[in-house]
Amino acid sequence: MRGIRALAWGALLIGAVARAYETDPYTNRHIDLADGLAVMDAKVNDALDAIAAGWDGGEDEWAFVTAVYWTIGGLHWVDKLERWAMETSELAKIAVPRSESIAADFSLLAGRVANIFGLGPTINVAGAYFGTDKIGHFFSQGRKFYRRYLNLGSEAKAARWSAFTERAIFGRLTTGVYSNADLVANYEGYLFYRGLFHDGVVAGKPAVFQWAAGRPVKQREFTWADHVNDFWDELLNPNDYNSGLLRVAKARLLRLCDDYRRRPGRYRSPQANQLFERYRHVGVVDTRALSPSRVLAADCPRPAVR
Repeated sequence: MRGIRALAWGALLIGAVARAYETDPYTNRHIDLADGLAVMDAKVNDALDAIAAGWDGGEDEWAFVTAVYWTIGGLHWVDKLERWAMETSELAKIAVPRSESIAADFSLLAGRVANIFGLGPTINVAGAYFGTDKIGHFFSQGRKFYRRYLNLGSEAKAARWSAFTERAIFGRLTTGVYSNADLVANYEGYLFYRGLFHDGVVAGKPAVFQWAAGRPVKQREFTWADHVNDFWDELLNPNDYNSGLLRVAKARLLRLCDDYRRRPGRYRSPQANQLFERYRHVGVVDTRALSPSRVLAADCPRPAVR
Protein backbone atom coordinates (compact mmCIF):
# COMPACT_ATOMS: atom_id res chain seq x y z
CA MET A 1 0.00 0.00 0.00
CA ARG A 2 2.84 2.39 0.84
CA GLY A 3 4.37 1.78 -2.59
CA ILE A 4 1.08 2.44 -4.34
CA ARG A 5 0.61 5.66 -2.37
CA ALA A 6 4.13 6.78 -3.29
CA LEU A 7 3.47 6.09 -6.96
CA ALA A 8 0.24 8.07 -6.78
CA TRP A 9 1.91 11.09 -5.24
CA GLY A 10 4.75 10.76 -7.76
CA ALA A 11 2.24 10.91 -10.57
CA LEU A 12 0.65 14.00 -9.03
CA LEU A 13 4.04 15.71 -8.81
CA ILE A 14 4.92 14.79 -12.40
CA GLY A 15 1.58 16.16 -13.53
CA ALA A 16 2.17 19.41 -11.68
CA VAL A 17 5.67 19.82 -13.10
CA ALA A 18 4.51 18.97 -16.61
CA ARG A 19 1.78 21.58 -16.43
CA ALA A 20 3.76 24.30 -14.67
CA TYR A 21 2.41 27.79 -15.15
CA GLU A 22 -1.08 27.08 -16.36
CA THR A 23 -2.99 30.14 -17.51
CA ASP A 24 -6.47 31.57 -17.03
CA PRO A 25 -7.87 32.23 -20.50
CA TYR A 26 -11.21 33.51 -19.21
CA THR A 27 -10.63 36.40 -16.84
CA ASN A 28 -10.30 39.89 -18.38
CA ARG A 29 -10.76 38.61 -21.90
CA HIS A 30 -12.66 41.75 -22.82
CA ILE A 31 -9.25 43.51 -22.80
CA ASP A 32 -7.51 44.10 -26.13
CA LEU A 33 -3.88 43.04 -26.48
CA ALA A 34 -1.42 44.35 -29.07
CA ASP A 35 -0.44 41.60 -31.51
CA GLY A 36 3.03 40.22 -30.76
CA LEU A 37 3.47 38.34 -34.04
CA ALA A 38 6.44 40.37 -35.32
CA VAL A 39 8.28 40.11 -32.00
CA MET A 40 7.67 36.38 -31.67
CA ASP A 41 8.59 35.70 -35.30
CA ALA A 42 11.87 37.57 -34.84
CA LYS A 43 12.80 35.54 -31.75
CA VAL A 44 12.42 32.25 -33.59
CA ASN A 45 14.03 33.40 -36.85
CA ASP A 46 17.01 34.86 -35.00
CA ALA A 47 17.53 31.52 -33.27
CA LEU A 48 17.18 29.55 -36.51
CA ASP A 49 19.61 31.87 -38.30
CA ALA A 50 22.19 31.58 -35.52
CA ILE A 51 22.01 27.78 -35.52
CA ALA A 52 22.32 27.63 -39.31
CA ALA A 53 25.24 30.09 -39.37
CA GLY A 54 27.29 27.98 -36.98
CA TRP A 55 26.24 24.59 -38.33
CA ASP A 56 28.95 21.97 -38.84
CA GLY A 57 26.94 18.80 -38.30
CA GLY A 58 26.41 17.79 -41.91
CA GLU A 59 23.02 16.80 -43.34
CA ASP A 60 21.63 15.56 -40.04
CA GLU A 61 18.04 16.70 -39.72
CA TRP A 62 17.45 15.31 -36.23
CA ALA A 63 20.63 16.98 -34.94
CA PHE A 64 19.34 20.30 -36.30
CA VAL A 65 15.90 19.71 -34.74
CA THR A 66 17.58 18.98 -31.43
CA ALA A 67 19.73 22.12 -31.69
CA VAL A 68 16.57 24.18 -32.17
CA TYR A 69 14.98 22.49 -29.18
CA TRP A 70 17.92 23.21 -26.90
CA THR A 71 18.15 26.81 -28.09
CA ILE A 72 14.52 27.90 -27.62
CA GLY A 73 12.94 24.95 -25.84
CA GLY A 74 14.95 22.95 -23.36
CA LEU A 75 14.69 20.45 -20.54
CA HIS A 76 13.07 22.80 -18.02
CA TRP A 77 9.74 23.14 -16.25
CA VAL A 78 9.36 26.25 -18.39
CA ASP A 79 10.95 26.37 -21.87
CA LYS A 80 13.40 29.17 -22.67
CA LEU A 81 11.18 31.07 -25.12
CA GLU A 82 8.17 30.47 -22.89
CA ARG A 83 10.02 31.99 -19.94
CA TRP A 84 11.10 34.95 -22.07
CA ALA A 85 7.51 35.53 -23.20
CA MET A 86 6.32 35.47 -19.60
CA GLU A 87 8.87 38.05 -18.47
CA THR A 88 9.51 40.37 -21.43
CA SER A 89 8.10 43.86 -21.72
CA GLU A 90 8.07 43.46 -25.52
CA LEU A 91 4.78 41.54 -25.45
CA ALA A 92 1.43 42.81 -24.19
CA LYS A 93 -0.10 40.39 -21.69
CA ILE A 94 -3.12 39.65 -19.58
CA ALA A 95 -1.81 38.52 -16.20
CA VAL A 96 -4.31 37.24 -13.65
CA PRO A 97 -3.50 36.62 -9.96
CA ARG A 98 -4.70 33.23 -8.81
CA SER A 99 -7.03 34.88 -6.27
CA GLU A 100 -8.91 36.56 -9.13
CA SER A 101 -8.74 33.67 -11.57
CA ILE A 102 -11.19 31.02 -12.61
CA ALA A 103 -9.11 28.57 -10.53
CA ALA A 104 -9.63 30.52 -7.30
CA ASP A 105 -12.46 28.27 -6.15
CA PHE A 106 -10.75 25.00 -7.03
CA SER A 107 -9.90 22.73 -4.13
CA LEU A 108 -6.31 22.51 -2.90
CA LEU A 109 -5.84 19.26 -4.82
CA ALA A 110 -7.61 20.36 -7.99
CA GLY A 111 -5.79 23.69 -8.06
CA ARG A 112 -2.38 22.35 -7.07
CA VAL A 113 -0.65 23.44 -10.28
CA ALA A 114 -1.73 27.07 -9.86
CA ASN A 115 -1.03 26.88 -6.12
CA ILE A 116 2.53 25.65 -6.63
CA PHE A 117 3.60 27.56 -9.72
CA GLY A 118 1.14 30.41 -10.13
CA LEU A 119 -0.50 31.39 -13.40
CA GLY A 120 1.23 32.37 -16.62
CA PRO A 121 -0.07 35.26 -18.75
CA THR A 122 -2.13 35.29 -21.93
CA ILE A 123 -0.62 36.82 -25.08
CA ASN A 124 -1.88 37.66 -28.57
CA VAL A 125 0.01 36.27 -31.56
CA ALA A 126 -1.45 36.60 -35.07
CA GLY A 127 -4.82 37.40 -33.53
CA ALA A 128 -4.89 34.23 -31.42
CA TYR A 129 -5.05 34.69 -27.65
CA PHE A 130 -3.32 31.86 -25.77
CA GLY A 131 -1.37 31.14 -22.63
CA THR A 132 2.41 31.23 -22.68
CA ASP A 133 2.43 27.57 -21.63
CA LYS A 134 1.49 26.68 -25.22
CA ILE A 135 4.95 27.86 -26.35
CA GLY A 136 6.50 25.09 -24.26
CA HIS A 137 4.09 22.56 -25.71
CA PHE A 138 4.98 23.71 -29.22
CA PHE A 139 8.73 23.28 -28.83
CA SER A 140 9.05 20.45 -26.29
CA GLN A 141 6.02 18.25 -26.86
CA GLY A 142 6.12 19.03 -30.58
CA ARG A 143 9.62 17.56 -30.78
CA LYS A 144 8.49 14.44 -28.93
CA PHE A 145 5.58 14.12 -31.34
CA TYR A 146 7.98 14.35 -34.30
CA ARG A 147 10.31 11.76 -32.76
CA ARG A 148 7.38 9.38 -32.30
CA TYR A 149 6.34 10.02 -35.89
CA LEU A 150 9.83 9.11 -37.13
CA ASN A 151 10.02 6.03 -34.91
CA LEU A 152 6.51 4.76 -35.60
CA GLY A 153 6.25 5.86 -39.22
CA SER A 154 2.72 7.09 -38.65
CA GLU A 155 1.26 10.45 -37.70
CA ALA A 156 -1.86 8.72 -36.38
CA LYS A 157 0.15 6.53 -33.99
CA ALA A 158 2.21 9.51 -32.83
CA ALA A 159 -1.03 11.43 -32.22
CA ARG A 160 -2.41 8.62 -30.07
CA TRP A 161 0.66 8.82 -27.83
CA SER A 162 0.27 12.60 -27.54
CA ALA A 163 -3.37 12.17 -26.52
CA PHE A 164 -2.39 9.45 -24.04
CA THR A 165 -0.02 11.79 -22.22
CA GLU A 166 -2.83 14.34 -21.91
CA ARG A 167 -5.16 11.71 -20.49
CA ALA A 168 -2.54 10.17 -18.21
CA ILE A 169 0.25 11.63 -16.07
CA PHE A 170 0.46 14.99 -17.85
CA GLY A 171 -3.26 15.64 -17.85
CA ARG A 172 -6.56 14.29 -16.69
CA LEU A 173 -5.28 11.58 -14.37
CA THR A 174 -3.27 14.03 -12.27
CA THR A 175 -4.92 17.42 -12.83
CA GLY A 176 -8.51 16.55 -13.72
CA VAL A 177 -8.09 18.47 -16.98
CA TYR A 178 -7.80 17.19 -20.55
CA SER A 179 -6.49 20.13 -22.53
CA ASN A 180 -7.53 20.18 -26.17
CA ALA A 181 -5.40 23.27 -26.74
CA ASP A 182 -2.28 21.49 -25.46
CA LEU A 183 -2.82 18.76 -28.05
CA VAL A 184 -3.19 21.34 -30.81
CA ALA A 185 0.03 23.12 -29.78
CA ASN A 186 1.83 19.74 -29.58
CA TYR A 187 0.71 18.86 -33.10
CA GLU A 188 1.61 22.24 -34.55
CA GLY A 189 5.04 21.95 -32.94
CA TYR A 190 5.48 18.64 -34.72
CA LEU A 191 4.56 20.32 -38.01
CA PHE A 192 7.09 23.06 -37.27
CA TYR A 193 9.94 20.60 -36.76
CA ARG A 194 8.94 18.43 -39.70
CA GLY A 195 8.59 21.52 -41.89
CA LEU A 196 12.14 22.65 -41.20
CA PHE A 197 13.39 20.41 -44.01
CA HIS A 198 10.27 19.01 -45.72
CA ASP A 199 8.27 20.91 -48.33
CA GLY A 200 4.51 21.23 -48.09
CA VAL A 201 4.16 20.49 -44.38
CA VAL A 202 2.90 24.05 -44.11
CA ALA A 203 0.39 24.05 -46.93
CA GLY A 204 1.64 25.80 -50.06
CA LYS A 205 5.09 26.56 -48.62
CA PRO A 206 8.54 25.05 -49.05
CA ALA A 207 10.59 23.84 -46.10
CA VAL A 208 12.23 26.53 -43.99
CA PHE A 209 15.65 25.11 -44.93
CA GLN A 210 17.22 22.98 -47.62
CA TRP A 211 20.57 21.22 -47.45
CA ALA A 212 23.42 22.45 -49.64
CA ALA A 213 26.86 20.86 -49.29
CA GLY A 214 26.06 19.74 -45.76
CA ARG A 215 24.83 23.12 -44.58
CA PRO A 216 21.26 24.36 -43.94
CA VAL A 217 20.28 27.16 -46.32
CA LYS A 218 17.21 29.14 -45.39
CA GLN A 219 14.46 29.28 -48.02
CA ARG A 220 11.78 31.21 -46.14
CA GLU A 221 11.12 32.92 -42.83
CA PHE A 222 9.30 31.13 -40.05
CA THR A 223 6.06 32.73 -38.89
CA TRP A 224 3.80 31.76 -36.01
CA ALA A 225 0.87 32.70 -38.25
CA ASP A 226 1.33 29.34 -40.01
CA HIS A 227 0.63 27.51 -36.76
CA VAL A 228 -1.43 29.47 -34.23
CA ASN A 229 -5.21 29.76 -34.42
CA ASP A 230 -8.27 29.92 -32.20
CA PHE A 231 -7.81 26.34 -31.02
CA TRP A 232 -4.65 27.29 -29.11
CA ASP A 233 -7.02 29.25 -26.87
CA GLU A 234 -8.52 27.29 -23.96
CA LEU A 235 -11.43 29.71 -23.91
CA LEU A 236 -12.37 29.00 -27.54
CA ASN A 237 -11.25 25.35 -27.42
CA PRO A 238 -12.42 24.40 -23.92
CA ASN A 239 -10.81 21.81 -21.70
CA ASP A 240 -12.57 18.57 -20.87
CA TYR A 241 -12.84 18.63 -17.06
CA ASN A 242 -13.70 15.85 -14.69
CA SER A 243 -17.17 16.24 -13.20
CA GLY A 244 -16.05 17.95 -9.98
CA LEU A 245 -13.89 20.52 -11.71
CA LEU A 246 -16.55 21.13 -14.35
CA ARG A 247 -19.10 22.21 -11.73
CA VAL A 248 -16.63 24.60 -10.12
CA ALA A 249 -15.42 26.00 -13.46
CA LYS A 250 -18.98 26.66 -14.66
CA ALA A 251 -19.88 28.42 -11.42
CA ARG A 252 -16.81 30.64 -11.68
CA LEU A 253 -17.47 31.30 -15.35
CA LEU A 254 -20.84 32.83 -14.55
CA ARG A 255 -19.05 35.60 -12.67
CA LEU A 256 -17.82 36.83 -16.05
CA CYS A 257 -21.24 37.75 -17.40
CA ASP A 258 -20.51 41.49 -17.40
CA ASP A 259 -17.27 40.98 -19.34
CA TYR A 260 -19.09 38.74 -21.80
CA ARG A 261 -21.76 41.36 -22.43
CA ARG A 262 -19.05 43.92 -23.23
CA ARG A 263 -17.30 41.77 -25.82
CA PRO A 264 -19.40 38.70 -26.73
CA GLY A 265 -17.42 38.17 -29.92
CA ARG A 266 -14.27 37.58 -27.89
CA TYR A 267 -15.87 34.44 -26.43
CA ARG A 268 -16.65 32.61 -29.67
CA SER A 269 -14.72 31.34 -32.68
CA PRO A 270 -16.28 31.40 -36.15
CA GLN A 271 -13.77 28.68 -37.11
CA ALA A 272 -14.65 26.29 -34.27
CA ASN A 273 -16.33 23.63 -36.40
CA GLN A 274 -13.65 23.73 -39.08
CA LEU A 275 -10.83 23.58 -36.53
CA PHE A 276 -12.44 20.71 -34.65
CA GLU A 277 -12.48 18.65 -37.84
CA ARG A 278 -8.89 19.69 -38.58
CA TYR A 279 -7.61 18.44 -35.22
CA ARG A 280 -10.01 15.58 -34.50
CA HIS A 281 -7.34 13.05 -35.50
CA VAL A 282 -4.92 14.23 -32.81
CA GLY A 283 -7.36 13.40 -30.01
CA VAL A 284 -9.21 16.67 -29.54
CA VAL A 285 -12.41 16.01 -27.60
CA ASP A 286 -15.60 17.69 -28.73
CA THR A 287 -16.19 20.27 -26.00
CA ARG A 288 -18.04 22.77 -28.17
CA ALA A 289 -21.05 22.44 -25.87
CA LEU A 290 -18.83 23.88 -23.09
CA SER A 291 -17.95 26.95 -25.13
CA PRO A 292 -18.18 30.00 -22.85
CA SER A 293 -20.27 31.78 -25.46
CA ARG A 294 -22.90 29.04 -25.18
CA VAL A 295 -22.73 28.75 -21.40
CA LEU A 296 -22.79 32.49 -20.79
CA ALA A 297 -25.45 33.21 -23.39
CA ALA A 298 -27.68 30.53 -21.87
CA ASP A 299 -27.05 31.02 -18.15
CA CYS A 300 -26.09 34.65 -17.54
CA PRO A 301 -28.99 36.49 -15.90
CA ARG A 302 -30.59 39.19 -17.96
CA PRO A 303 -29.29 42.66 -17.02
CA ALA A 304 -31.69 44.66 -14.91
CA VAL A 305 -33.84 47.12 -16.86
CA ARG A 306 -33.41 50.67 -15.58
